[in-house]
Order: sequence, then C-alpha cells, then structure tokens
Amino acid sequence: MNPTLHAADIRRPRDLVLAVEDRPVGRLGRLVRHGLTAAGRSWAAGNRVLVAIPVALITAITLASVFAPMGRYLVPLLVAAPASTATFASARFTAVIALCSSAAMLVVDVHDRPLNPLMPPIQVIALLLASGFFIAVRVLHDRNLSELTQVRAVSEAAQRVLLRPLPHRIGSLRVASVYRTAAAHALVGGDLYAAARTSGATRFLIGDARGKGLPAIDDASALLGAFREAAHRNATLPDLAATLESSVRRHLAHIAETDLEGNERFTTALIVEIPDAADIVRMVSCGHPAPLLEQQGAVRALRAHRPAPPLGLGSLAPGAYHVDSAPFHVGDTLLLYTDGIIEARNASGAFYPVSDRVATCVCPWIWHRPHRLLRHILHDVQTYVGGRLDDDLAMVAIQRTSSPAITKERKSSPPQSGLEAAQ
Repeated sequence: MNPTLHAADIRRPRDLVLAVEDRPVGRLGRLVRHGLTAAGRSWAAGNRVLVAIPVALITAITLASVFAPMGRYLVPLLVAAPASTATFASARFTAVIALCSSAAMLVVDVHDRPLNPLMPPIQVIALLLASGFFIAVRVLHDRNLSELTQVRAVSEAAQRVLLRPLPHRIGSLRVASVYRTAAAHALVGGDLYAAARTSGATRFLIGDARGKGLPAIDDASALLGAFREAAHRNATLPDLAATLESSVRRHLAHIAETDLEGNERFTTALIVEIPDAADIVRMVSCGHPAPLLEQQGAVRALRAHRPAPPLGLGSLAPGAYHVDSAPFHVGDTLLLYTDGIIEARNASGAFYPVSDRVATCVCPWIWHRPHRLLRHILHDVQTYVGGRLDDDLAMVAIQRTSSPAITKERKSSPPQSGLEAAQ
C-alpha cells in the first residue's frame, strides 16, 4: 500500500522531510529530485560570472602595489578577495583565492623589500587567519543552505501533491487553472480546486477554507481527499454535497480535540457538474461566490437560488442542497473563482468588481482561450491591487469544445482499424 501524505502531518520542516523519507520513491520523490537539480543548476550558472571578481581584485591590487606610487599601502586590501569570494562561492574555492591573495602579498613584499623582515610573514599570517574565518562562515552557510534547499524542495513537492494540477482537457472540455498564494514561498494555501471524471459527467470542486497557514491547508487537504473519493460514488450533486459535509465534520471533530478553534472552521465550496449527454451545467453552492458564464460575448453570474451554508456548518441531509442549472453549449466558458478575487482591494480600499471587469476589460475572443483568459484576469487583479495579493486566489476556466451528441457518438462507436480509419 502506498501511504498518503496529509497536511496534518506537516508541523515542522523536519516533520515534512521525515514524512517524505518514510514513503516509497514515486511522483513525490521525482518532484523533489527535479527541484533540487534545478536549484543546483541555477546556482552554478549564476556564480560562474562572479568568479572573475576576486581574480580581478587580486590582479588590480597587485599591479597597483607594484607600480603605483605609495602602492605598498594597498597590500592589506588583498583580504577583500577571499572576503568577497566567501559570499557566493564554496569554501574550497574561497581557500584557493586566499592562497592566491597570500602569494600576491608575498610578491609585493619581495618587490618592495620592507625594512622590517617580520612584516611580510605577519601580513600573510593575518590574511590567512582572516580567510580561515571567512571559510568557516562559508562552511556553516553551505550546510544551512543545503538543508534549506532540501526542505524547500520537499515542501514544494508535497504541496503539489496536495493540489494536483488540472489536465488541460477532460472529455469534451478545455480546462485551465491558476493558483496564487498570499504567503511568500508557498504554493498552496487555503484555496482549493479539483476535477473528477465520472462515467457520464465531469465534476469540479472549488473552495476556500477559512483562515490561513497550516490549518487552512489541513482543511483544504481533507476536503480534496473527500471529493476525489466521493465524486465517483454519489449519483447526484446533493448526495455528493452531503457526503462532503459529513467528511468535513469528521475532520473538524478530530481537529477540535487538540485545537480549540476547530469548531469555528469551515470551507466555502462550489460543486459543478457538466454532463456529457446534455448542454447544461449543474451546480450546488455552499456559501461560495457565484461563477461567471460567458455565452456569445455576454457575461453573467450564475447565482444560486438557495445556497447552502459552508461545509462544516451545513446539513447532512441531501435534500438541504439545491441544484441550480444553466445552459452550457459549445463555445461557452464557465469561470470559477474564490473570494480572493472579489475581496482584492486597490489603494483606496475598493473591492475588485470581477463581473464588471471581465465583462468590459476582457476581449470576447479571450474567453475562447481559457489559459489566456486566466492570465489576463490575474494580471488585471494584480494591477488593480498594486501587485500584492493579501489573500489566496484560485481560478478555473472551463470551456465546452464539442456537442454532447458528438461526444456520445464517439463513445458508442466501436474502435476502427487502421484501414477503416484511412477510408
């Protein structure tokens, strides 16, 4: 059995490393190795240019000390070469530069023939002692940097496992997604999205867990796991919503045993279903912002007539969840998003008017290219707020590319041989 990495297991960076080391090498291991390799290559490529700095310092100071008037007073500046090298190069290379600086110092002292014969060895010893300090600092820095790089690579890989990227195509749908977190160096926050392909439809989930940091990631991870399992077992959206409510309640009850605020946590969610055999989209809203639907250049919000409370605060009865539906034809595009969009504020404190902005600032043809649509909206939001997001943000764009009749015909038609296909 292949163990699963849960956000609840991640409390400290060391816990994250141990959690991954205890699991067999698979997709997570490959992601970690790829991240470490890419980081190492990037670091090495950038430092090749810096190698010339200490060499140029040694050359310039040596020539100035030999040929310039009163240049012998510049000899102590040779310590700048190993000092600057230690800021970007390895301890071994710093030691090489320190020896070269010492040799250059001896060359200058031999050329100047100082009156005090003890002065050259004293200067060289002082330079070597200072270089030894720089090297020791570099060794400690490299050790900490190596551990930080490994922890960051493992952390990024674990976050990608928690929030899997959506495929570009699911059945007759073209899909695009984007995710941005408010926390620096984080790939996943409290926002979430997922997709599941069932026998007769494609189901999507987008949500926003209350709070930030590890508690929000923990709640998002629990809901994602529940959706991926329950989406295939429940025939209707109300049944699926009730199952997710039950899963979230069990998760929060477990959290409440150790966290006093566990009972106050909840997750807004929107569950969407697009059948293969009908030009329609169905949805159940659990306190989530209304999605936007573009049809023939017109954009409108699909508001729920009877939205349910957020997951964790709702009902366990399927009858408490109302299904809203709308036509969804070929070429139509559905935009799902979290409240990180509508709660983004500009310098004057005004909220981002998503409906107005996408209706007036987005060219109609961009709606037929989901990836460009999301990039455009994300850029517009960042420009609106001045470049800094205060909350996590997630968006999913879904476009139908073929009619249900064609999709159904392709599924029912027997596979053709190469000769039949050619004919």
